Amino acid sequence: MGKQVDNTFTWVIKNFSSIQSQKISWSKEFIVGGCKWRVAAYPEVNNVTNYLSLSVYLCVPNFESLPSGWQRHAKYSLAILNQLSGDFYQLEETQQWFDQSIPGWGFPPMLNLNEISGNDGGFLVNDQVIIGVAVDVLEVIGSLDASKTSDDCIDVKGFQVLPSQVKSVNRLFERHPDIASKLSVKNQSLKTAYMNVLLNLTETLHQSPKEISNDDLSDAKTTLTCMKNVGFKLDWLEDKLDEILKREKEAGEIRMEKIEQEYKDLKRKCSSLEALLNKEKADVLAARAPLSLFHNSDDLKWVLRLMACTFIMFMITSI
Repeated sequence: MGKQVDNTFTWVIKNFSSIQSQKISWSKEFIVGGCKWRVAAYPEVNNVTNYLSLSVYLCVPNFESLPSGWQRHAKYSLAILNQLSGDFYQLEETQQWFDQSIPGWGFPPMLNLNEISGNDGGFLVNDQVIIGVAVDVLEVIGSLDASKTSDDCIDVKGFQVLPSQVKSVNRLFERHPDIASKLSVKNQSLKTAYMNVLLNLTETLHQSPKEISNDDLSDAKTTLTCMKNVGFKLDWLEDKLDEILKREKEAGEIRMEKIEQEYKDLKRKCSSLEALLNKEKADVLAARAPLSLFHNSDDLKWVLRLMACTFIMFMITSI
């Protein structure tokens, strides 16, 4: 699962333990600078040192279908998020040319999987790993995958945001002036990335309950924890999430009670049908039984005695 905000992309790898047996795992595609990209995670094992590591790559999808001679020059960074501290691990930045011969670039193994599997590592929480990607397309040779738009960033309360985001960011600070008063992050790129995530999180939690999936709620809870760990004051957003979770729980309990009642009604109906079936079976068996002149053994004895007396009287009268 992944979420994109402007030139940043967050990839939440769920059921992370299961990908360790796979050769490669891919994110969904996203568009930055009019170009399509996707991220690949590749677990590797060194049989000599028994070192289990994770490499992450930025790749051009479906590059075979691009026109001959295509090239992309991009500056990018790849990082893995510590979900407890909210810090990015081994944040590296470089710039490369992507082309037909080299459609993907990455860094040497970014993380020892033996380390992130530790209970206090913070990189593997609820069997999820979060990878952050930031891409700036510097030059494109050949056709674009999508129409490209460019906007100059505007400073709002120390955050560099796009013109289309200014209204939303200003509204956040008007309603919650101290939202970033204790923010520990100083790097401007990281601050921009965090603000993008916050805007996305706010938008998600203000959707109609019917539009929010369980995965969205799980991601929101993890993201909210990360944002608070780096100093954002998000009590109001946490209350909003708790309210949604409470409503979802109550709705679930109502659905459960309804199902239980339907089950009880069906069970009673089945019991009535079973009793009716047993009665019909008994009637059928009774109808199949042979007719008998005697209802019980006493009737048979009485008839035998009567026959014996009749025989004796006949013999006497015959003498």
